[in-house]
Amino acid sequence: MLALALPHVAEIESDGFDFRVDDKGFIWSYPERRPGHSRVIRTDIAVLYVGDEAEKQALLLGEPGVFFTTPGYDGWPLVMLRLDQVDVERLGELVTDAWRMRAPVAAAAELDDER
Repeated sequence: MLALALPHVAEIESDGFDFRVDDKGFIWSYPERRPGHSRVIRTDIAVLYVGDEAEKQALLLGEPGVFFTTPGYDGWPLVMLRLDQVDVERLGELVTDAWRMRAPVAAAAELDDER
């Protein structure tokens, strides 16, 4: 996945995918919960770290076919991303932005030096 190309990223063992930098998650599979049923790990939907409520609302309102949320994520700077609704270039930008918000300053500088 695109996330592994970023500095200091670790993939945590899971039923889907779970990428972290400095032990902080920035993109992982959506653990869908349905009342009365076990959770289902959805690898077609990613939970994406977005940094703050303003960015979350901008994504949700601007592209409701791509991004959504659920009550369980209220108050958290996270959105759900329908992976089949974005191309590889856009996904790379979203993953990199999420990584930058979670990565230590030195790791972000390392990425900038590489580019």
